[in-house]
Amino acid sequence: MALELSFKFSIGATKAIALETSSCLGDSMRSLVSYGFLAPPALFITLCLVGAVTALVWWRIGIAIVLVSTLCLYVAATPAFSSYLAYRLETEENVDFSDAGAIVVLGADVRSGGGRDSDRIGPASLERLVLAADAYRRLHLPILVSGGRIADWHVAVAELMKSVLEGYFGVPVTWSEQESRTTYENALYTAQLLRGEPINTVVIIAHGEDLPRAIWSFKRVGMRAIPWPTPRTPLKLDSVEDFLPDSKAFQESFHALHEMIGSLYYRAVLYYRTVY
Repeated sequence: MALELSFKFSIGATKAIALETSSCLGDSMRSLVSYGFLAPPALFITLCLVGAVTALVWWRIGIAIVLVSTLCLYVAATPAFSSYLAYRLETEENVDFSDAGAIVVLGADVRSGGGRDSDRIGPASLERLVLAADAYRRLHLPILVSGGRIADWHVAVAELMKSVLEGYFGVPVTWSEQESRTTYENALYTAQLLRGEPINTVVIIAHGEDLPRAIWSFKRVGMRAIPWPTPRTPLKLDSVEDFLPDSKAFQESFHALHEMIGSLYYRAVLYYRTVY
């Protein structure tokens, strides 16, 4: 009997370790594709190196890879391309907030300082808090902040957002969701947190290019999400500088492509789960 229990415990422990390892590997791969060297347009830099090495053996193929990757890298770094991507992602619609029961602020970034007490709210998250304070004073709805701890952060972004909203803006936070690490988890855990409340419609605070994926995610968990208005990115096609490489444009292209790939990934996973 003791041997059987020991054997079952061993199997259970092995399964737990396997699941944890699988989860870690999944998180690592997701991190590489989302923010690492496999994330476009940084991927094009990697392909340039791959092409250069390939050219040592198959020079035609290697040179072709380098040329195509360099061209993609150039295009991704132009303000014309980055502004076009952002413009396509951002939503523009007439909204009615009369049915909304809460304001949900999605976390963005944290400035990690090497310790829990040294972590600070990031500029993108702070910009969303300014929008949230404006929304609160106009709508007078309770606020929920959503966002967990990612990578080297020592504190959940929701905790920092709650502290800043209450301490610096004088805006009370009713709920704080500190477990989510993706946009879909933002929606899922928010829906679970509000399950006991008579709230089916919420106002979403995020950047314009992030809203389509957020709205889609909330819809999948059974909630209606109304986007809080944000300034649209103007198309930059008027000057020569708009077609020349720019570091800021490269970063904006990265973020827009990240959102587009994330939306495709969500839909692909949903389709796979529906079919299989």
